[in-house]
Amino acid sequence: MTATPTTPTTASATDREIRKVATTPDWYAPYRISQAVRAGGLIYVSGQAGFDEEGNTVPGGFLAQGRQAFENVRRVLAAADADFRDVVRVGIFVRNMAADLDDVIRLRGEFLSEPYPADSLIEVSSLAQPDWLIEVEVIALDR
Repeated sequence: MTATPTTPTTASATDREIRKVATTPDWYAPYRISQAVRAGGLIYVSGQAGFDEEGNTVPGGFLAQGRQAFENVRRVLAAADADFRDVVRVGIFVRNMAADLDDVIRLRGEFLSEPYPADSLIEVSSLAQPDWLIEVEVIALDR
């Protein structure tokens, strides 16, 4: 059996283009971070924590911060004309896995649905702000 030579395919200009996605206010701009970028048919949303539009950490502990983090993800997805149904991958970073695992599962149920996206849950020693307890990042389809 002989192999048939194949012609290499080239990506179109839009497949190679990286485009920024931002909300107003763009709370990440001073840190030289994009809230999200579109590239190769996907939307990559940077980690979102439990802070409000003024950049203040929401009160109320882990569950309140988690809900706000997911709401911030929702807001960035909406700026890209996407929503949680488009999410294929989630990364959740927590400060205390043992104490907060049940709340992480609760948050997944509140914001995500079948078929659930692929997910990584990682305990970290700290996040960008000392009072942050959770950070959520996602990758979504760019439909």
